[in-house]
Amino acid sequence: MSADIVPDSEHHGLLRLLPAPLRPFAALARFDRPIGWWLLFWPGAWAVALGGGSVPDWPIIAWLLLGAIAMRGAGCVYNDIIDRDLDAQVGRTRARPLASGVVSVRAAWGWLALLCLIGLAVLVQLRPFSAAVALCSLAPVAAYPFMKRITWWPQAWLGIVFSWAALVGWAEERGALTLAGGLLYLGSIAWVVGYDTIYSLQDRDDDALVGIRSSARALGPHVKAGVMCFYALAIALWAAAFWVIRPDVLALAALLPVAAHLAWQALTLVPDDGAGALARFRSNRAAGALMAAGCLVVGVTAPI
Repeated sequence: MSADIVPDSEHHGLLRLLPAPLRPFAALARFDRPIGWWLLFWPGAWAVALGGGSVPDWPIIAWLLLGAIAMRGAGCVYNDIIDRDLDAQVGRTRARPLASGVVSVRAAWGWLALLCLIGLAVLVQLRPFSAAVALCSLAPVAAYPFMKRITWWPQAWLGIVFSWAALVGWAEERGALTLAGGLLYLGSIAWVVGYDTIYSLQDRDDDALVGIRSSARALGPHVKAGVMCFYALAIALWAAAFWVIRPDVLALAALLPVAAHLAWQALTLVPDDGAGALARFRSNRAAGALMAAGCLVVGVTAPI
């Protein structure tokens, strides 16, 4: 498999371990780029850690991780089916399996169905209410690929989709969607808008030629300030969620590590440096881990 099938792959070696016929399907689901499923997984882990009381529900966290891997892959396959003509016109994406013709549309639909079956196996592990919350995500997921055609802020819609696990995890732990869970979810949306704006900096020139809209293009020369504002909003909403769970200044201190990390991303961002933007985008895997640690500290010390 050519190294340029997925230009920003983190693990070309992983693909080469697979039999040649399977490699394009692994690339289609972005299995060589785990950052995507980490970003989909973290909000659910936060919700379970923050809402789980003194003993976080580790089996549910494990199921959410498996679900994130499968459903992120399914989302990528669906997105590439819808966007295959646009992807063929963008330098970073024209070598993707569907855009390049390596995988047929019919085969991609079959692969999508298989990934959804894995997601279904995860769904049946949840309580009926949280399973119903999870199913409600299907409509915004289906609409996402079209957002870049109708709005300058498709990153906001991605935030709705990529943060949904926070609602699922909260519903699983608390049996209801309460204020703290809602604040956690809204903060995650702001976080997603921030990091995906950074990611979309790589495609600004090609997007302008093709007519694809993005927050990076909408913000223009103010992209650094915009990212900082979204990250600041995320921290403020997460602080409010922590306060609802444990009204104590010390609880807010649990956010300092992730706040410092997000500030570093925004302050050191160079909009015209594609490699630097990709590195800062990927560093949100660490940001998610720092936030998870904060949620765990507050969750296990909060009054029952």
